[in-house]
Amino acid sequence: MSQIVISAAHKSSGKTTVTLGLCAALRSRALNVRPFKKGPDYIDPMWLGRAAGHTCHNLDFFTQSHDEIRATVGYYARAADIALIEGNKGLYDGLDLDGSNSNAALARLLAAPVVLVLDARGMTRGIAPLILGYQAFDPDIHIAGVILNQLGGSRHEAKLRAVIEHYTDVEVIGAVARSDDMEILERHLGLIPSNEQDSAAAQIALIGRRIAAQVDLDRLLAIGAASTLPPAPAEAPCTIAPLGQTLRIGIARDEAFGFYYPGDLQAMRAAGAELITVDTLRDSALPPLDGLFIGGGFPESCMQKLQDNRSLRSAIGSAIESGLPVYAECGGLMYLSRSLSWKGETCSMVGAIPGDTLMHARPQGRGYVRLRQSSAHPWPAAEAQSTEIRAHEFHYSSLCNLQPAAAYAFEILRGTGIDGSHDGYVYKNLLACYTHQRTTGGNRWTERFLKFVAACKSRQNSTPIVPTPQ
Repeated sequence: MSQIVISAAHKSSGKTTVTLGLCAALRSRALNVRPFKKGPDYIDPMWLGRAAGHTCHNLDFFTQSHDEIRATVGYYARAADIALIEGNKGLYDGLDLDGSNSNAALARLLAAPVVLVLDARGMTRGIAPLILGYQAFDPDIHIAGVILNQLGGSRHEAKLRAVIEHYTDVEVIGAVARSDDMEILERHLGLIPSNEQDSAAAQIALIGRRIAAQVDLDRLLAIGAASTLPPAPAEAPCTIAPLGQTLRIGIARDEAFGFYYPGDLQAMRAAGAELITVDTLRDSALPPLDGLFIGGGFPESCMQKLQDNRSLRSAIGSAIESGLPVYAECGGLMYLSRSLSWKGETCSMVGAIPGDTLMHARPQGRGYVRLRQSSAHPWPAAEAQSTEIRAHEFHYSSLCNLQPAAAYAFEILRGTGIDGSHDGYVYKNLLACYTHQRTTGGNRWTERFLKFVAACKSRQNSTPIVPTPQ
């Protein structure tokens, strides 16, 4: 059991594509590969998880304690041959001057070796001081190898290898040629999610073959073998105690909605929730549910199909009016608004939130957020709940024309939310945020939501709400 942090000198060096290819290539050897992604991200983990054949989990200094990060790796990689941990941005980049939340800090916390993916376009001799500088900046970080990326050809590769061998003691374990067919399409939030691409499996297989042919996988495995995984806890981090009853929780999962942290869904299942998939594009009615969770995604890319599914929009609106407990994040909030406008077109949405969603050319909220709960928050408090909630947001849309009488569950201490000061629109048993929450020791939101659903179910005399399509 071993681990490696895959990082880079700077953002957009191609490390996600390389890490994805490593996952696929090692999996093709019948190895048990467990992927992890540093930071708050949904899209890269979808690709990494699909490539590895195992769910990818996030590691985040802002929302998790050091013990939680170590426990997450230890638990989910406990049966792995290797854990591949993809960093975000550059090795030493981060929020703080001291680098306490950087990829380097993560490698130090986990005692993991680092393999640097270096975008070598336009570089020859200059690659040596780059590597030497990264080694000297923090001698405690073990840069065990580099993978040269975006190479222009065999002559370019030979020059770089000669320079690195002459001036440094870092091993080149791979050299990946520039190739347009290895690129994954992007849109405004980053890579297009794998749940939207019919060709995702073929693309992953192609990248896996290319990486297997251009990276020394045996050497990579040997580097990882020099590291030991953190101890595995007895149960998954932030496991919820069983509620003593089964709750039917709808989860919107389709091309429009797919942003969910796997640990959150696992925590719900462990507590006794039965997760029921709801396809907002094709289902004509809601199944019998005790609660509904509509996560983030790209409703703007599917807004015509969402509008065309009038029966489900009506069913969800009626369910909310009837008191169904609903939690919606970002894309889910957009879907529950009156309308969605993008690129000069406007489509009708559910209408449970009396406001209109407008897409913009630039992000309207991006990065980490800090929230303080208000008295309007409908969910019961959890034990050991922090007074401040740490989470993240990333949205190009804003909510316009919102009626002023809205109640909000959160005050914004850092971030944007709905209006710069508040987030968490509350209506009956609906809570809708731009913020993306994650179940951690400091924010056990899934436990609170399920207890709220259970309380609502009890008040409904244990009868699931079955809305009648209009």
